This record gives sequence, C-alpha cells and structure tokens, in this order.
Amino acid sequence: MTRSQALLGARLIAAGRVLFGAAMVARPAQVTTPWLGGTAATAGTQVAVRALGIRDLMLGAMTLHTVAHPQIGPRWVATCAINDAVDMLSTLAGRDELPSRGVAGTVALAGGTVVASVAIAGVLRRTAPPADA
Repeated sequence: MTRSQALLGARLIAAGRVLFGAAMVARPAQVTTPWLGGTAATAGTQVAVRALGIRDLMLGAMTLHTVAHPQIGPRWVATCAINDAVDMLSTLAGRDELPSRGVAGTVALAGGTVVASVAIAGVLRRTAPPADA
C-alpha cells in the first residue's frame, strides 16, 4: 500500500465515522436497533448512543483534520483503531443479550476497521517524510 492509498483509506474510514456518529446523534434508536435490539429505544440507551455518536464524529473529524500530518496522522488513525476494538470487544462481552445479526455485523465492521486502521497507521508511520523536511 502506498502513502497516497493509505491517506485515502484513512480519509474514507474517518468520513464514515463522522457520518455514522452524526446518525447516532440524530437517530439513535433507528441506527442502533439492529445492534442493541429493543433496548435501543429506551431513553437511557439513547443518551449513551448519542454520547458514543459524538465520540465517533469527533474522532473522525480529528482524523480528517490531521491525517496528512506525518507525526500526528498515524496516531489518530491508531487511536480510532483502539476505539473500534473496544466497541467490538464490548459487543462480544454482551453478545448473549444482543441480536446475533447485530453482533455479527458489529464484529465484522469494527474488526475490519481495526485491521485496516492498524495497517494504514503503519504505512503512514513508515512513509512519513523526515521531520526536518
């Protein structure tokens, strides 16, 4: 993977994160019912989902803002990977109480994003121009 491909991949993942975060803020129950089941419609769950949505929106926005910076960009991409890993592991921990299709979808999406983001962060780190350039 080239640096330009890694930058494009990071931007696409970050843009998706911004859009998904905004959707969780605007329509928490609709967005998360497949993932969380009937609990998605409760007020308490919607509060948490909106907070999660803002987290994703901000992480995506900061990644878009910094991704081309040689020292900071790879760190933001890696930070997002950690957050996706937490989402995946949290879903797996609660899988007995969640819809199986939602668990499978979340594990696939979050897990795939973790793998892609770790690879992208590595390419961005290895191909960064020297700090004095």
